[in-house]
Amino acid sequence: MKAYDPQMIEPKWQARWAEAGSNQTAENSEKPNYYVLEMFPYPSGDVHLGHVRNYTIGDVLSRFQRMRGFNVLHPIGWDSFGLPAENAAIRQNSSPATWTYTNIERQQTSLARLGFSYDWSRVIITSDVDYYHWGQWIFLKFWEMGLVERRTSPVNWCPSCATVLANEQVLGGGFCWRCDSPVERRELKQWFFKITEYAEELLNDLDKLDGWPERVKQMQANWIGKSQGAEVIFELCDEHGALVGEPLTVFTTRADTLFGASFFLLAPEHPFVAQLIADDNQAADTRKALEDLVRSAATNSVAERSSGEREKTGAFTGHYAKNPVNGELLPIWVSDYVLMDYGTGAVMAVPSGDQRDFEFARKYGLPIPPVILAPDDPLLKALAGQRERVQNDVDWQEAYDGSGVMVQSGEFTGLAGGKDSEGAAAVITWLEGQGVGRAAVNYRLRDWLISRQRYWGNPIPALYCDRCGIVPVPESDLPVVLPLDVDVTAGKGLADYPQFHEVICPRCGGPAYRETDTMDTFTCSSWYFLRYTDAHNDTAPFASTRADAWLPVDQYIGGIEHAILHLLYSRFFTKALRDAGLLGQGSVELSKNAELLRSGEPFAHLLTQGMVKLNGEVMSKSKGNVVAPEDMIATYGADALRVYILFMAPPDKDLEWSQEGLEGIWRFLQRLWRQVFTLSGQVGQVEAERQADGGSRDAHAADATGARVADPVKANPAATAEAEELRILLNRETHRVIGKVSADLKRFNFNTAIAALMELSNSASRYLRLPLDLRDQALSHRVATTLVLLLAPMAPHFCEELWDNALGNAARGSVHAQNWPSFDAALAQPDSVELAVQVNGKIKARVCVPLHASEDEVREEALAAAASILAGREPKKLIIVPNKLVSIVVE
Repeated sequence: MKAYDPQMIEPKWQARWAEAGSNQTAENSEKPNYYVLEMFPYPSGDVHLGHVRNYTIGDVLSRFQRMRGFNVLHPIGWDSFGLPAENAAIRQNSSPATWTYTNIERQQTSLARLGFSYDWSRVIITSDVDYYHWGQWIFLKFWEMGLVERRTSPVNWCPSCATVLANEQVLGGGFCWRCDSPVERRELKQWFFKITEYAEELLNDLDKLDGWPERVKQMQANWIGKSQGAEVIFELCDEHGALVGEPLTVFTTRADTLFGASFFLLAPEHPFVAQLIADDNQAADTRKALEDLVRSAATNSVAERSSGEREKTGAFTGHYAKNPVNGELLPIWVSDYVLMDYGTGAVMAVPSGDQRDFEFARKYGLPIPPVILAPDDPLLKALAGQRERVQNDVDWQEAYDGSGVMVQSGEFTGLAGGKDSEGAAAVITWLEGQGVGRAAVNYRLRDWLISRQRYWGNPIPALYCDRCGIVPVPESDLPVVLPLDVDVTAGKGLADYPQFHEVICPRCGGPAYRETDTMDTFTCSSWYFLRYTDAHNDTAPFASTRADAWLPVDQYIGGIEHAILHLLYSRFFTKALRDAGLLGQGSVELSKNAELLRSGEPFAHLLTQGMVKLNGEVMSKSKGNVVAPEDMIATYGADALRVYILFMAPPDKDLEWSQEGLEGIWRFLQRLWRQVFTLSGQVGQVEAERQADGGSRDAHAADATGARVADPVKANPAATAEAEELRILLNRETHRVIGKVSADLKRFNFNTAIAALMELSNSASRYLRLPLDLRDQALSHRVATTLVLLLAPMAPHFCEELWDNALGNAARGSVHAQNWPSFDAALAQPDSVELAVQVNGKIKARVCVPLHASEDEVREEALAAAASILAGREPKKLIIVPNKLVSIVVE
């Protein structure tokens, strides 16, 4: 038996797999398809332990499903466009392309060294022209479908990154998702994907995603943010009630509070505010106050402005809005806690029902008339039945935003008030009857801003012509190639590169200017999983027949941080491409999951893995707490690192790194290595006993050939009976562990699967203590084979070597091409079971009873075990939980 040497074994098998093309996916296989995908990496540096964990999980699943008889697609690639590459190139006085592709080469070597079973023939790199060509094609297709728009809009601007951000890329507190810099608001002309066209479908179809974590679905539902209520029209007036302009519309979820509105608010970005500032007839002090407020709002993030803890500021416009339900003139103020991104950018302020309005009213001395009162509010008695407003203020310390009774609300007084209440419905019906409002739905979701003012990205295929306006690049002129000789280290971009932006208009032949913004990198990652199904297609992004054969992805694996950005965008892309006729066509009835495919859902099941931490902190270079996978592989091998990563925590929980834990797994693999050789009959009895005791037992007496000298003590009938009992137990344990590991791998319970293999190994060790002539060699070999097959997805090189050499199966092909072991559930059942015996809720004893013992037998055994505790007392109650416990209740 040779020693376990991962530094020799692992490269050897990686080379053989590559030479044989073992992991290449067959097209049109008779086996059922199974698509496993981990979120592809950004080539920002070396592979880290977070990568190792993510990709090990996916690799175990792909190998497991291959052994279960599936035709598995398990591809890899790189999400290689984006700002980090550009910034890194500037720091290193290099080019983004050089930095990116150097990192990709290094990462590819690291991933291969870990033994991941990727189909390397399908590698996708999003900065390759043959990939981003089709990203531009999809942009044009969306444009044809009316899903692309260029418009002026208030945008999130990161001054550090010098580019705009989508709403989803602004973190809580108003910071950039990349660099943590404070985000500002600016007015810019930008390109948008109209994801809001799919808001209702994106929300409703979350119910179809049974294989997604509820947490992720709730995060998306909250981001889409559907609200049902009413749009209400307020006429714009001067202080005398004369109409002075176009009416203002608000969206409210609380139409029942309309009679409590005492002022009106506009967002600083509202178009009417700009009109007022530009109006020469506006009072100078009012114009200055508005200008100052607009300027201040532009320097604060959305999160800062909407914070409930921030002091409220405002400026009066000198204009009024007429409340349609009572004709009252409401003074119009501008305040930065009102956002243009939600509703219409105009708000009817009800200070008695909204805390921010309450604080604003208190600061500026505005009325706070009660409109909804709790049933136990003393004020309700005084205002009961009062239709007209008789009280214009309250002595409350805070607003009341709950349900209750409508007061001072005209004909609606006395109705139940609250969200979706009888009173709200009645008011909406009245508004519709009067033509001053209607029931409406609003979404928090905004259109996806995809313009980026940076170089390293996919060029937007559009140009500007003085005669023709905005013109899409003809499909025949694609791809718009990103020039690689732009010197970003000198602060240059596409706008400084006339060879790129000076073009001829394809419509009129006149001079034109090519768009110099590039697309948000998330546009690249929103469809890459489709390209993998047809990675080398040079006439289309993918063939519908191939995508339909593989979609939806059976198992998608990645971090929870992508719950909104990447996952939401990918769902939008897939639904839009379905509507473009590229998905769910023709043979969709043959799809693995036709309903999800028709719904345009890309991922059937989603696993969000936890982080790898050290001393409770996320690993990072800045903290100096990074553990390099390459160093661990050099010491312990890739298989030990893989098994450790899987064993130390459930995949959806954070993993605390422990060098001692890795060393423990290394010792387990060494022991198992020796054990498999012993079980397979390739070592003698002396070695078998030594290995059974973990390699620590002194050698027993042996003859000259190394065979154990017969022990007369163990050659007697008692020894034979013991051997038979151990044989039965080991056979039962083998069946049990096959069932346990099979179920655990399906549920991603890798840690308990490995624990079960350790238990089987321990049982085998006890069996190996028997003399060789008392052991069932067929059983020993079956146990060795079972251990190797069950561990193969987790430790692929280790098991490949044991399969080939220790078990002598070279002629049968790779261990990963074998069928997954089957088991007999009946043989896995024990003959007896241990029950806990509780007395008044506390465990006092344990009893062992036959597995199928009657209740009377269980009762008798339990009472006997607890006799000393009962001390002659008769139980008031005795409850038997089958195969678990007996609960006895006494006085």
